[in-house]
Amino acid sequence: MKLKALIRSLIVIFLFGFFGIGALTINYLIFPIGGLFQKKENKKLFYSNVIHKTWKFFTDMMVKTNTIKITLANEQVLKNISGKIIVANHPSFIDIVILIGLLPKTVCIAKREIKKNVFMGNIVKSLYLINDEDKQDLLKESAEILNQGFNIVIFPTGTRTQEGETLKLHKGAAMMALHTKTDIVPIFIKTDKKFLAKNQKIYEASDCEIEYKITVNETIKIEDFAKQDLTEIQLRNRINADIKEKISS
Repeated sequence: MKLKALIRSLIVIFLFGFFGIGALTINYLIFPIGGLFQKKENKKLFYSNVIHKTWKFFTDMMVKTNTIKITLANEQVLKNISGKIIVANHPSFIDIVILIGLLPKTVCIAKREIKKNVFMGNIVKSLYLINDEDKQDLLKESAEILNQGFNIVIFPTGTRTQEGETLKLHKGAAMMALHTKTDIVPIFIKTDKKFLAKNQKIYEASDCEIEYKITVNETIKIEDFAKQDLTEIQLRNRINADIKEKISS
């Protein structure tokens, strides 16, 4: 391994060690103790602000150490997103960290097993939506969260994608959008080199800075589909096809 790549690997390992310590602190101290001083109706906003600020801090650390560079297309649109469903492709492990660091008042869909994760369990139970629990409960909770002005981030592929593969999308985002009558903001994430990808080790950090180019594409307006004389299944399929097109480039 070249010296420069070795140094970058050590930096990435340090950063993720720092991230883990931060997650433990939030999980076992900040959320449980801070939550005691919040009114019930303010707790989700408190939890969301903590995650937004700490994940933004972590992202900034990655940028300042020249581990990554973030280039935003349509940055102003990104800053003004509120009460929307955000869908994105998922090329790397830190996509959700970057997006929530950029977007205040944002939550995401998490897998049930993460509730048992020593680093993230309490964070997930306190703030996020679980995608493999009762579907109707999930839709009801999503509607409440969106009505409060929170954004919900969904990776429709359900797992990290690999360059060149055809995207296979679940229809949860389309179903949620139809149920809650909420517009969808599609985001395309592209890295100039493979980094924190599926089946790639954390320490495989390349020998130079990784650029994340984040593009906010045209909003998918649900009312445009609602006007069409289609069954619910057909509507979901049409919306899903639009999502696939707009998170592929």
